[in-house]
Amino acid sequence: MGTGNLQAGDEAGHGARPLRVRLLRRLARLRLRFRQHQGESFTRAYAQSLSRRLPLLYMVVVVDLLLLSIRFLGRAPTVLVLAGPALCLFGASRAVHWLPYRVRRRSLRQLRRDLENMSRIGGFSGLLFVSWGLALYPFGDADARSLVHYMLAVTMISGILGLTHAPQTALRLALSFVIPSSLFFLLAGHPNAVYVSLVQVIVTVILLFITQGHHRDFVQLELSRQELVEREAETAQLAGEAQRQATIDALTGGLNRRAILDRLELEMAAAAQDDAPHPWLALIDLDGFKHVNDTYGHAAGDEALKTISARLGALSGVVAHGRLGGDEFAVMFDAALEGPAVAAAAAGLIDAIRREIPHNGASLRLSASVGLHRICAQGVSGALERADAALYKAKDRGDGSVVLFGPEDEVALQQRIDVTRRFNDCALDDRLRLLYQPIRNAQDGRVVAVEALARWSPDGVTWQSPAAFLAVAEATRRTGELTRVVLARALAECRPWETGLGLAINLSPRDVIRDGAAATIAAIVRDAGASPQSITLEVTERAILADPRRAALQLRAFRDHGFRIALDDFGAGWSSLSQLRELPLDMIKLDRTLSAALPTDPGARAIAGMIVALSWQLGIDCTLEGVETEDQVAAARGLGIRLMQGYLFGRPGTIGEALASGERAVA
Repeated sequence: MGTGNLQAGDEAGHGARPLRVRLLRRLARLRLRFRQHQGESFTRAYAQSLSRRLPLLYMVVVVDLLLLSIRFLGRAPTVLVLAGPALCLFGASRAVHWLPYRVRRRSLRQLRRDLENMSRIGGFSGLLFVSWGLALYPFGDADARSLVHYMLAVTMISGILGLTHAPQTALRLALSFVIPSSLFFLLAGHPNAVYVSLVQVIVTVILLFITQGHHRDFVQLELSRQELVEREAETAQLAGEAQRQATIDALTGGLNRRAILDRLELEMAAAAQDDAPHPWLALIDLDGFKHVNDTYGHAAGDEALKTISARLGALSGVVAHGRLGGDEFAVMFDAALEGPAVAAAAAGLIDAIRREIPHNGASLRLSASVGLHRICAQGVSGALERADAALYKAKDRGDGSVVLFGPEDEVALQQRIDVTRRFNDCALDDRLRLLYQPIRNAQDGRVVAVEALARWSPDGVTWQSPAAFLAVAEATRRTGELTRVVLARALAECRPWETGLGLAINLSPRDVIRDGAAATIAAIVRDAGASPQSITLEVTERAILADPRRAALQLRAFRDHGFRIALDDFGAGWSSLSQLRELPLDMIKLDRTLSAALPTDPGARAIAGMIVALSWQLGIDCTLEGVETEDQVAAARGLGIRLMQGYLFGRPGTIGEALASGERAVA
């Protein structure tokens, strides 16, 4: 029996405990619903929202206090009545404290303190108001008591609805009104005490649910606003990053090509509008940058570009600077600088570039060529064109030269523009003619081959050599077409399959590195009925130096099709004997400067002899260009050179004249 009672008691205890736990959990969830969110954004949002409501709410309380004080004046004790105006002063001070312009001036820390104080002050002030009103209640008649009922109800409802964005304060205010007033009416024996209390509780619960719903909507709205702000910030950041990428050179940190050109356009427009002097544009091309890359690696080249960009930006008189691409920079000098001053500034620019650049224990050394132009009214493209023309001239002079674009350069530029336009618009087949210079075997005087030399005419009267128009052909991207036209016409005029002569034509640098060029040229030769073995393709060192690896691959492709490959102008410029071993060559053509020096310069003979000996060992033929005297022939024969070409054996002429010169020599 005792055991059974004990078990029943345990079961009752176990049943009561989960119920208590469930009630506590529900209360905790209810508390969470009424709790305000934390965080800087929510603190400011709560404060700004309440600043638009609390002053009005406190004014309602003040009016209610004054009306009750007036109504009970002379009925209730004076001390009790005067408590109302005292509470009015407190309410007015709180209304002033929460005025919007005051709230906006406060720090985040002050706002947090205000919100915390509001929750405590709200419940306490509500309890004071109810206590004071209920204390007046016994001293009034039926009408005065009804007024107390009415004022308490109005104040409570206004307070709860006014605190929709402060649900905890609204809850405390509701409890401070409902509990004391309901207990008072029940204990005072009010005839409708039960109904009044029940209505108060029901209305209060409904209002609190409304408040909680408004608070939930407010929180969702604020979260959405914060998300929108974050997205706007991310968008602004992305836009800023895009703007940075669009205007800043990723490597150097200076302006990129687009940005420096935009700045140039803005400066030109501003100068034109204010009728002020235009700024100076300097184009800079680094000398020796490829050597730095090849010797020390691309990391060293990148470090050099970064350092030079920083130095350019630190120079006096520089308005803006940026990298146009590769190792070419653009600098805008102050428009206030005159000719001598800007020339001195450009010289300082070159000095800054020449200073050693330390990198991993090495000292990188670079120089630069500078083209200067005072921007006028030609637009951005015109300014670049003129500065580039001055830069081209400076590079020809070498040794870190500065060239200022002048009137004579303008005349030359206009002529070049006219020639470029004519070349671009013409039908090459109608404006080209070919001349042929014989290549002889000096031992028996026979013409063994001819070199096709193209001439182009802009007007059908004057004829230009490749030295004059090849740059135009490259600029207009017609070098491939030029090669095809020259080869097809040379095959038709020379007919090597009938004459037995070899035919040499020159390839442009673009032909040497263009994919598919070997197959295209081989097809032209086969269609003409000739053999690729009868064709020698001459390439210059410039074409190889532009991209040595790719040039070597393309030359092997030409060799695979059966063409002979000759390295033209060997011994001038950057000639390297290692090229004789690394490149697929069949012939080298010694430059005319060596040819001119052979009779009188032992050093030139020693160099030529070394080249000839090495070429023999590698199975490569040698041809001496620019032969004009018998002394040169004798010196070349002494070195073992048998193939020669020059004015002594025949000037460029028609194919008939070239063949006739060979017949005269044999006779």
